[in-house]
Amino acid sequence: MQTALPFSQACENNKGPILQILRSAFANRQQVLEIGSGTGQHAEHFARELAHLHWQCSDQPAYLPDLNLRLQQAKRPNLPTAIALDIRKSSWPYAKVDALFSANTLHIMSWAVVQQLFARLDEFCRPSASLCIYGPFNYQGQFTSASNQAFDHSLKQRDPAMGIRAQEAVVKLAAEAGFALEADHAMPANNRLLHFQR
Repeated sequence: MQTALPFSQACENNKGPILQILRSAFANRQQVLEIGSGTGQHAEHFARELAHLHWQCSDQPAYLPDLNLRLQQAKRPNLPTAIALDIRKSSWPYAKVDALFSANTLHIMSWAVVQQLFARLDEFCRPSASLCIYGPFNYQGQFTSASNQAFDHSLKQRDPAMGIRAQEAVVKLAAEAGFALEADHAMPANNRLLHFQR
């Protein structure tokens, strides 16, 4: 009998549309690092559907027990045990990857940690890496929907350092790390998927 696992309905809803983008963006990749794997639903789905990819999950240590339980139950040869990674302090003793994915993390991190993440991309990624970032973004200082504005308000009530990030600021951080914006895909529920390439 399998243990009940944490479940995100949002992950369940968006994994299909994200997969369609990753089929192209990661078509010629081999090693993916996922930052902030959360419940592991994305990783399980993508590892099953993109069997050519070695999908390495990571998250802060507190989230690893449940995450690794899901990965163990998935029994995928291309889905190894998740590793502990705190952008603020963890070292990176592992091999560099040629693809990096993160979903719904930038609005949870403080802006200082978002900056740290992009500053560390060279530490994580090979010279020709692809980068895909999924989540809500603002454009030209504006929310893209009333629901995103309400979501941003709820985030800031939890922690003033949280909030939906400006797409232009994220693109600038990526450029400073050597990544050019290849595509900005519209996604369901007022989200976007930013695909960068070195």
